[in-house]
This record gives sequence, structure tokens and C-alpha cells, in this order.
Amino acid sequence: MRQSYKVAVVGGGFAGLVTARELKREGLLVTVFEKADHVGGIWLYNSRVETDLLGLDPNREIVHSSLYRSLRVNLPRQIMGFMDYPFMKKEGGDPRTFPGHEEVLKFLEDFVRDFRLMELIRFGHEVVRVELTDEARHKWVVESRTRETESRWESKEELFEAVVICNGKHTEPKIAEFPGISLMPLEIIESALLNKEIASEIYNDICHILGRDAWPGLQMHSHNYRTPEQFENKIVVLIGNGSSAKDILKEISPLASQVHQAIRGPDSQLKRLENHDNAWQHSMIECARKDGKVVFQDGSIVDADVIIHCTGYKFHFPFLRSNGTVTVDDNRVGPLYKHVFPPSLAPWLSFVALPYKAVPSIVMESQAKWVAKVLSGKVKLPTQAEMADSVEELYRLMEKSGRPKHLTHTLQQDKFEYENWLATQLDIRPPERWKEIMFFSMEKIKSYYGDKYRDAWDVDKWIQEVDCSN
Repeated sequence: MRQSYKVAVVGGGFAGLVTARELKREGLLVTVFEKADHVGGIWLYNSRVETDLLGLDPNREIVHSSLYRSLRVNLPRQIMGFMDYPFMKKEGGDPRTFPGHEEVLKFLEDFVRDFRLMELIRFGHEVVRVELTDEARHKWVVESRTRETESRWESKEELFEAVVICNGKHTEPKIAEFPGISLMPLEIIESALLNKEIASEIYNDICHILGRDAWPGLQMHSHNYRTPEQFENKIVVLIGNGSSAKDILKEISPLASQVHQAIRGPDSQLKRLENHDNAWQHSMIECARKDGKVVFQDGSIVDADVIIHCTGYKFHFPFLRSNGTVTVDDNRVGPLYKHVFPPSLAPWLSFVALPYKAVPSIVMESQAKWVAKVLSGKVKLPTQAEMADSVEELYRLMEKSGRPKHLTHTLQQDKFEYENWLATQLDIRPPERWKEIMFFSMEKIKSYYGDKYRDAWDVDKWIQEVDCSN
């Protein structure tokens, strides 16, 4: 392989920026397409929310960022930086070990400046199509559009030899489903038909066909949560038990009349939450009724005003035209060799930063290095058949163990097996042992310190103790 391939990178967030740097280091000709007018991706805060708060309308104008105004990172800055570019405390910045989102954006801005990446980025360019046009010469067309006026867009097509997809995984909401939830909000039908009476009839017919009487309150996904004021004196049902669910519950409970958290798992039971006078934990929702009541599987019932779905996201690549070669099925993007390369299109199409349950910066930087070195010819991939066999073996093992398809990209392990494998491919040192221990200790640490873990935990002291014990 020669070193002058033109490579398109879709996305200018954390993954896209480190990928651009690695490609540039390998002498490749890089163009980064970024929809926003600034770097940062999900770390670029936007106070706007989508018109469809559940994110079900495919024609809605998508707001990329999922940040709420008060968000602080849920991993220590010590494991958020890159191998040769740590996330250091800087004068005039947020000095906390778990800083606010503004500090992460500043880190990425500094990264772009220090590695001279700005000249590679096309801001305001939304990618609407990525398609292989010449398989023999691996030519990909990337069609992007820019907004000329409020109502007019200008499109442009360009050819590249390789495309790396880094568009993130926190934009397309995943919604909890139960009897009573409407799969299509009434407002969407009204806007499509421009007739409220006819829309209402169709809406009721849909609910009748599905056997669902629509719950009348406000529903939203955490993707569209920004500040707590709108929940003052409201009875709120919050679905989920991840970081965003816990943060939002803590923030809205002082204002809300009541907060009821619905969670899955064997430990879910009706109980008052510690340190909250007006918040309870329940099992999952059994149904939501048209009289406004929400019924939980534990038998309890509340008359709720709002349901917030803190239920995660789905992979979404609406611009990718691969004739079925790469699909998303129950959140499995595949087939992908080691979560990066589609065997039949490798190395000319790749994905960076798909895995969950991993230190994001370690995985995405290692994947970016791998992609760049494969494209520059310094690292070789297995044959197409060998890569395909590897993917099939993964799928067989998952099926045999009963692991559901949607966990394909979730790295379930008690050690950095994937991260160490990538390090071996690159012939570099694996991540430091303390980073591995820290990452897999996070849930215990959060449980020990409670919702004050970000400020109560002395991370530097903990690292010293772990280093001394190894």
C-alpha cells in the first residue's frame, strides 16, 4: 500500500479527532466532515432540544449532543486522555478530577490546536451518503451538504479511497416499550397531515390496533434533557439506572413533587431511595394507562406527569449505503472484524469507537492507530476469509452462551483483553495496570461513595496505592 490515500473521516468528536491525527501521522490525506460549526461532537453543548422529545420522528432535525448543562464526566480525567496527550489540569480551567463537560471540550480544542488538525476539518458539512462506487479501485463517494440559507442546502460529492466512520453512538435514542406508550407521538401525525382532527382519529386507531391506550403525559428521552426547571412540582417517572439516570434523578428531585425510578434486575424492588425524601425505586413499568397512571411490575401505581427514558442509544448510520454488506440488527453492527473492519470491505471502510464497557479514549486511540497503520501498509490484516471466520466464531460463542445480540459491542470481561490485543497488533505497550484496575473498580467505588463519588474519592492517592501493590 502507498501512503497517499485520500481518507474521509465522518465526525469531528473525540473519535474523529484522534483518528484524523493518527491518519495524518501515517502520511494519509485526511478530510474530516463535521456537521457542527465547532469540534467536540457530543462534548459540544447545545441548549436546543429536538422537536420530538422521544426521538422517534425520523424527519426531525437532529440535535447531536446529549449533554445536560450540569454534566460532569463519570470517569476520572486520569483515564480520559490519550497515550501521549494526557487530560491535565490547566491554569484557569476546571481543576476537579471529574470536571464538567466544558473542560472536556477545551481539552479537545487544545488537542486540535497542538496537532494542527484544524486545516483538515470541514465544519458545517453534514454527510448524507457514503457509497462504494468502484470496488476494483476502492473508490467511495462521500456526499455532504451545507446549509446556504434557512431553507436551502447545497450538496457536493467527492471521491475517497477509504472512509472511517466516527459519528458517535449517543444520538439515536432507544426507548423503553410497554403497553400505553405511543410509538408515534400525536404531534408527528398532526405535523404530517396538517389536520388535528384527522390526525387524532388516526392516532386513536393506531393505539386501538396495537392494543394500547396512549398515556397522556409528557414523555422524553434523556437525550433531550438539559435543565431541571420544567419538572418543578411534577410527578416524574424515570426509567433506567445508568449514569445519566442517576445524575438527572439527583438534579430534578429537589424541584419535583415526586420521582419514581424504574429499573430492571433481580434487585429491583419498591423502596425509598437513600438521601431523598421524595424519590422511590421500583421494578420496571408494567403499563401506562390513559388515565395518567403508571403501573409498575411490583404492583405500585403512581399518577405521573412525566416519563423520562434514560434508556441508552442505538447505532445509526443513515448515510451508509453498503447494499446490505454492513447492517445494524438489534444494535449489532456487522459483520465487523474486531469491531472495526467489515471483512469484505476492509480496510477501505472502518468504524472507530463502537465498543461499550471500555475506557473510551484507550479503545478509540488504539483503533485509530490500527486503522491508520493498516492503510499505510505497516500492519497487515488477516485474509477476508479469516476475518469473516473470526466474526462468525464470535457470533457462535455469543449464541452458545445465551448472550443477546445487542451486547455484541459490549466488552464483557474482567481485564483489558481487547485493549491488550490491539496493543499487540500495534507492537506498543499495553495500557498501564492501574488503568485496568481503576476502570473495573468504578462500580464498586460509586457504590461505596454514593452520588458524591466524584468529589469524595481521592483518585491520585488511590493510583499511588495500586502502583505500590503491583
